[in-house]
Amino acid sequence: MCNNAYIPIPMKVEKILSENPDGSLRTFDLSFVNEEDKFDYMPGQFCEFSILGKGESPFGIASSPTEEGILKFTVNRTGSVTNEIHYLNVGDVIGIRGPLGNWYPLEKLKGKDVVIIGGGFAFTTLRSMLIYMLEHREDYGAITVIYGARNPDLLIYKDELAEWDKRDDLTLHLTIDTPVEGWDKYCGFVPTITEQVSPDPSAWAIVCGPPIMIKFTLPVLKKLGFDDKRIYTSLERRMKCGIGKCGRCGIGSKYVCIDGPVFSFEELKSIPDAF
Repeated sequence: MCNNAYIPIPMKVEKILSENPDGSLRTFDLSFVNEEDKFDYMPGQFCEFSILGKGESPFGIASSPTEEGILKFTVNRTGSVTNEIHYLNVGDVIGIRGPLGNWYPLEKLKGKDVVIIGGGFAFTTLRSMLIYMLEHREDYGAITVIYGARNPDLLIYKDELAEWDKRDDLTLHLTIDTPVEGWDKYCGFVPTITEQVSPDPSAWAIVCGPPIMIKFTLPVLKKLGFDDKRIYTSLERRMKCGIGKCGRCGIGSKYVCIDGPVFSFEELKSIPDAF
């Protein structure tokens, strides 16, 4: 992390990719303007994306630490700051504060089977983790990915999804909420498809998506026999200032910015408003 957590470091926009036809989902590849500002991070962490004079918003880091030289963020245009981010062009310089928060338990996952469950554009930090695991493939057991969105246009990283679907060292299950012409994969909500796929409960599960998806997926995993200690999720949508100063990320006795955003289900099951 940079020396002063309050001061954004400059980063240059190297590439912008529209993830869907209307351009409301875009992935930004950023490079460090100054070599001395480079930092190490782990999958599951996030950064504050800062636009001078407009404000800042937290986003999960979508790139893997193995993808050296860039930071990748996928941004859904939903408000004033994200709208300004979407006005950026290649070559523009913005600010980044981070890395912030904790990360997915990759050390605990070594030698274990892993089930990755994601929904919509919240697949960002899951992409980071999956790329990291594939780059260290020998360290992990079977990898199963269950990923869904309302419709095919809202699935992000489509080119990579196609590549992952061809691999023989992971199993990919894609789903959309309702059938559309030309779609030949699963149809149904992510919790329903998770129960249908019925992953082995001896695996560790990593879940990230809209709060409603997480809320209904966790009981499915419990029904399938997954242990609370082996289910992890990210509450990145509750992130605010990133350093626990504004107090708006509090849930029960936890501050998401300080204690998270990654938690085990064992940690969260006694907090009724976690989702």
